Amino acid sequence: MVGAAESKKIVKILVTGAAGQLGTDLVLAVQKSGHEVVATSHADLDITNKSQVDLVIGQANAQAIIHAAAWTAVDACESDPQKAMRVNRDGTANVVAAARKSGARVIYISTDYVFDGTKPTPYLESDLPNPKSVYGASKLAGERELDLTQDAVVRVSWVCGAHGANMVKTILRLASTSPTLTFVDDQIGSPTFTSDVAPVIVDFAVNQRIGIWHVTNQGFTSWFGFAQDVLIAAGLDPSRVLSTSTADLRPQRPAERPANSVLENSKMREGNLTLLDDYHTPLQRLVDQLLS
Repeated sequence: MVGAAESKKIVKILVTGAAGQLGTDLVLAVQKSGHEVVATSHADLDITNKSQVDLVIGQANAQAIIHAAAWTAVDACESDPQKAMRVNRDGTANVVAAARKSGARVIYISTDYVFDGTKPTPYLESDLPNPKSVYGASKLAGERELDLTQDAVVRVSWVCGAHGANMVKTILRLASTSPTLTFVDDQIGSPTFTSDVAPVIVDFAVNQRIGIWHVTNQGFTSWFGFAQDVLIAAGLDPSRVLSTSTADLRPQRPAERPANSVLENSKMREGNLTLLDDYHTPLQRLVDQLLS
């Protein structure tokens, strides 16, 4: 960790995927931290275009790149593995190569989908990945483009925020149109809120943290339990949520989901870093914001 005097230097951070759900809050977090941000969305940076990546990253001359751009449509990835790899693996390779030329380090945003979900306890950073979906495989391939002696991988799970589409918005929409909602009770994970995780990722960029990290809000639940939590936060009746199993879903989802997506934040604990709040706290804040 850098010293207090050094940490006050202004760091220029380039964010890819800056118009996305997490990217939007990453840009806000960099601005709030007093550092300099270069925000690039797909409109001005196609990460699959190597020459464009070289040009944009070279001109930015940033010290750190938070690489949040990805193709995250899990089921769509299943039907187009070539595109998934082109964006999530090859696009990441382009970003890392350009970063090496410009002297920047990379913080890559990854996912719980790199694991198969069969472990009975939360996943540690040191656990062996074994993705069961094309999306998970493509994100793991992206991880492997990083140099972990100078870069960082930050795995997040069940991401929700004020910007873009996510499960909180879906649950609120369904609750406004249907008397009951049905969600699976045999997939568990740690909901992670962009407003909470973005400042931590920015801190990682500023303080040059390296290696693989799991960063999620604390606590875990099933999608059934999470839907109930959302209704409670909205002042609605949680008994309107019905449970089902993944096997009984109709139609079946194209991509296999990990049954256990809980990521243990063990490296943050070992480093005595402040853990994110229990997920109920940012959930209430987000629901209040969405309903105001």
